[in-house]
Amino acid sequence: MSGLALLPLAYLLGSIPTAYWVGRVFHGLDLRQEGSGNLGATNAFRVLGWRSALPVFVVDIAKGWLPVRVFPGLLAGAEQGMDPLVWAILFGALAILGHVFSVWVGFRGGKGVATSAGVFLALAPWPLLACFGVWILAMVISRTVSLASILAAASLPLAMVILPHASGSYGLGFTLLLSAFVIWAHRDNIRRLRAGTERRFSVSRASRRGDPDTP
Repeated sequence: MSGLALLPLAYLLGSIPTAYWVGRVFHGLDLRQEGSGNLGATNAFRVLGWRSALPVFVVDIAKGWLPVRVFPGLLAGAEQGMDPLVWAILFGALAILGHVFSVWVGFRGGKGVATSAGVFLALAPWPLLACFGVWILAMVISRTVSLASILAAASLPLAMVILPHASGSYGLGFTLLLSAFVIWAHRDNIRRLRAGTERRFSVSRASRRGDPDTP
């Protein structure tokens, strides 16, 4: 199959508005009008509860993992002679862009964190694991998802330099661009963090909100 044909497929796969569909189908809510208005797992957790947010999170990761892991093997014979890593990075980048700018919901979406994690789960799992450690530590200290995500994104290029991975210089260049993009996608959160108005994460409130037996 042509790589040029797979690129829009990667975008369309990434653009599946998981949180929007789960909110609409199972709760009758448009998450663009609820909570932060973001179509990602965090807003789904806060508005819909963990039972709905968990599949959103898993599918959003899969949207990044699948094109990077599977699509290079579908390339036509002539294109298999090209560096498959370049194609994998391109497929991953299009999936992330699809998630953030989904064609199905007015080019809105999430912040790209979960789908980016899926891309690096396929591309560079050890650096991803290190960034996850940064995310966990930041969450424990700050209880702020946006700050944890920003710090994890900022740490990814360093993790790519220090830890082993098979993506070479292409992967490092992609990581620098992706890190900047994810931080840019959190620009509103950064303004709220500076103003001291960013919401903190609360498992108990979200769990109660997602419990169908809770009024």
